[in-house]
Formats: sequence, structure tokens, C-alpha cells
Amino acid sequence: MSTFTLPSSTSEEVPVHLTSDLTKDQLLTFPAFKNWISTLEHSLSLQQKDEKHTFHALPYKLRKIHVQSVDFFGSGKLGFVKLKAEVSNDKGEKLPGSVFLRGGSVGMMLILQPDDVPQDSEKEKYVILALQPRIPAGSLSLAELPAGMLDDSGTFSGAAAKEIREETGLEIPKDQLLELTKLALPSTQASTGEKLQQAVYPSPGGSDEYVPIFLHQKRVKREKLKEWQGKLTGLRDKGEKIKLKLVPLDQVWREGGRDGKVLAGWALYEGLKREGKLS
Repeated sequence: MSTFTLPSSTSEEVPVHLTSDLTKDQLLTFPAFKNWISTLEHSLSLQQKDEKHTFHALPYKLRKIHVQSVDFFGSGKLGFVKLKAEVSNDKGEKLPGSVFLRGGSVGMMLILQPDDVPQDSEKEKYVILALQPRIPAGSLSLAELPAGMLDDSGTFSGAAAKEIREETGLEIPKDQLLELTKLALPSTQASTGEKLQQAVYPSPGGSDEYVPIFLHQKRVKREKLKEWQGKLTGLRDKGEKIKLKLVPLDQVWREGGRDGKVLAGWALYEGLKREGKLS
């Protein structure tokens, strides 16, 4: 196990203790760590700059970081980091600092509607949910909003996107995506001065994960939608790891309510609709 000193914007050097299978360069180039440490140090710096800050009189400081474990993907790419950050003030009062670093992903709210329904109507809208094993939740069939990433070309990609493409033939290019979180959530810099992502944080008490929610609405032939309704039932064939299900939009909060992405996407959609920001 090795240790190095992290230059800190808060004027104090921070010792970082590594595991034996992690190098300094691997940690410092890990996008999730880079984003987390930059965001945290900026937030800490605001305590001294703003006399009205809650912690201005007795600011908290990042004292040290202890990396506890890491996971690598099959390609040898660093995937997850579990660490303990010691953040305290000069009285020794500490803030909870157990952190699971994994970085951001994206959630895709894909809404389909028959093309013979008036365009301004909310009738007969359906959302595609993915049912798949989620071992951290103890589930082999959790209904959720398809999650993945935007690849280098800006197209929604990942296992759920592959399944959508294979089952429906639908590709979801960048120019047909609407970022609901960015449209709905104001920048934190204007209110608190912090630099949080314009995204949903599913578990901010323990993880840095943030999820921008994207919307893609598509009008399709009624015959095609009926075909998909018969096909996308959520029932998996033997050995199949992921399956898609079409759920009425007005019922998605119930059928997918165990997934935070579903509830966030549904709430953002409904709120932006009420404000007239969605067509």
C-alpha cells in the first residue's frame, strides 16, 4: 500500500492512501475521482469566500483520503472505487465521508404513441421499461428506466439500448434527445455557488453517481405499436438477461416505482408539461 499527497485548492495538502492494486496515476485519471474531488474542493472553498456560508466561522476541511477497495472491468479499466474521506473542522467535528465512486450514467425515458392520435394529445402514450437482474438490489427482474451511456457519437448506448434496437429496431440519436434534467433543474452555481451536475443523484449519502434523464418521444404506426405490445411484455425466455416492457405513461410511476430513474423521469416530464416546456 502506498501514499501520495494530493495538492489541495483549500491550501492544505491531503494524504491519499492507496490499495496495493491501485496506482496514483490510475486514481488521478479516473473520471469519477477527478469530478468528485474537483466538486468537493470547490464546495469546501466557498466556506471561506462567503461570510454568509453556514460553515464560514468554523469551516470543514478535507484532511485525508483512504482508498479501501477498487474494482476493475474485464478490460482492465478502473470501474469502481470505494474510499473514506475525512472531512472535519478544527473542533474535530466530522462529516460522513464513506464514498462509492462510479461516476455518471444516463437514464432514457422513451415514449411511444400511435401516429393517428392528435399530436397535442397525451392519450395512448407508452413508456419502455427494462426488466433485468440487479444483484445490488437482490433482484433478478427489476423494472427500470433503460440506463446506459451516450457514446462518442452522442447516441444512447449500452445493454438496454442494444435490447431496444434488437427488439424494435429503434436507434436513438443525439439530435432527437431532450435532456429533461437540464431543462428542469437550475444551476446550483446561481443559488449555492456549488458545481453540482444538472442531474439526479440517486444515493448522495453514499455514492457520487449522477444520472441525467433524457426524453425521446416517437410516434409510430398503430400496427407497429400493437406488434410491440404483444412482444414487449417483460416475460423473458429461458436464460434471457434483459427484457423490455411497454407500460402506459399514466401507470409508469406504479409499475416502475422501485426505480428512482422512473420516478424522476415521470416527475420531470409531468412538471415540464405543466409549465408548457414540453410539446
